[in-house]
Amino acid sequence: MSKRLLTLALSVVTLGALTTTVAEAGESPVVRTDSGPVRGVSTSEYRSFQGIPFAAPPVGERRWAPPARPEPWTAVRDASKPGPRCAQGAGIGSDPSDAEDCLYLNVTSPAKPAHKPRPVMVWVHGGGFTSGAGSDYDFKRMALGGDVVVVTVNYRLGVFGFFGHPELGSDSGVFGLQDQQAALRWVQRNARAFGGDPRNVTLFGESAGGMSTCAQLTSPSAAGLFHRAIIQSGPCTLTWPDGGFFPGAPAGSPYVPRADAEAAGADVAKKLGCADVDCLRRVQAKDLLSQPAGAPTYGTDLLPEHPATALREGHFARVPVLTGITRNESRLLVALFPGHPFTEEHYQELLRTAFKDKAPLVAAEYPSAKHGGPAMAFADAMTDRSWGCPQAGNERLLRERTRTFGYEFADRDAPPLLPAPPGMVPGASHGSELAYLSDMTPSPGKLTSAQQKLAAQMIQYWTRFARTGNPNGEGLPKWRPTPRTQSLAPGEIGPVDLTSVHNCGFWAGL
Repeated sequence: MSKRLLTLALSVVTLGALTTTVAEAGESPVVRTDSGPVRGVSTSEYRSFQGIPFAAPPVGERRWAPPARPEPWTAVRDASKPGPRCAQGAGIGSDPSDAEDCLYLNVTSPAKPAHKPRPVMVWVHGGGFTSGAGSDYDFKRMALGGDVVVVTVNYRLGVFGFFGHPELGSDSGVFGLQDQQAALRWVQRNARAFGGDPRNVTLFGESAGGMSTCAQLTSPSAAGLFHRAIIQSGPCTLTWPDGGFFPGAPAGSPYVPRADAEAAGADVAKKLGCADVDCLRRVQAKDLLSQPAGAPTYGTDLLPEHPATALREGHFARVPVLTGITRNESRLLVALFPGHPFTEEHYQELLRTAFKDKAPLVAAEYPSAKHGGPAMAFADAMTDRSWGCPQAGNERLLRERTRTFGYEFADRDAPPLLPAPPGMVPGASHGSELAYLSDMTPSPGKLTSAQQKLAAQMIQYWTRFARTGNPNGEGLPKWRPTPRTQSLAPGEIGPVDLTSVHNCGFWAGL
């Protein structure tokens, strides 16, 4: 898969001795974790601890091994800066890195004392499983606005996180997911030291982070590590047709079977002249970064089934779920296709690749003139086919067995992650809701006063869900559980029918 395009496409044991701050040194609070003391940063509003190791460096013989507990330390460790980004190429606002010693997390909480432990929200970043870092997201507004503790985590990416090989057995293709579980176990052991409640943990993430959250929801080894889940733009049922996600990509989903992952890994080994995994572990990180990235793998101990199958069969944790997408998801992805502005001929060619003999039916249902041009028509068709209708199915499968709240972020004037190319209007594109929940690096743009109000409302929804399993609260428009989906736009919050909005009757018939 193209790394750049996939990147853009795409988160109870407590130690009573760890529940208090060890020392206060002016503006530098010291907290003792179960591995050793860390010194963070404090202001009148918040406390921040960054770059805390939650696992041993996965280097050398530990490359492509399950994460191990970090080595303990005794001297106070500086926690004023984030740890290195996991090895990756360039992405949106993401500098390349060849660091494999990268399993660090960051904790943000209100500075004021709490009468009881606060809910903990653990964020899994997006980036197509190939780029990004927890430190790209500053959740101070969420921590303060919702009176919660927010933890952002790194996890192994690309070939380091999702590599499969016959010698790796049931660990093939799930190292990044194992890292996320290691971070959740760290939260269980250390939440109280930072004022958090290990019995009330919400796992949440967007794009690859949402897909990861879905995977953890269906993973037997994640049972009990979190108590609510928020899936943003990562429905378990996400699929795409040939060439629909990016040019040349075969039809598929974010998850791959173990046999395919191991075959791909064997090909990588052959290409690099290695007969076994021991040889591959001696290859320089920069040389591995040029290899196919891999993806979360099922048929493994961590992920026995494809998450969509697990949902259909009821094999997932019965925790409350808040799940949603953006109204115009695929406009960001199509903006990355070559050849803008699209011609009508290009649009028809893309439809033939994706839908074969059914292409004329799709072209008639999504005419360029009605959708603002050929590129917009293709993006809107892909949004409905790949995101909107799968999301409707995702909500249905979840609500059959657990309390589920669905949303659609619908601010058509939201700041996009990337400028729109000629012939396209970004609308509420993939990732455009992120700036409403966190401050991002780099910033996609300033919010208007109306958008700031929506951002405050969304933070209240998200954090009240984290606190109680229900997003509703005083002063907020009523949000009912599915089958109705809550549309979120400035001054226009209310229920919508997702199947109607995304033309799911047509797609079901096709």
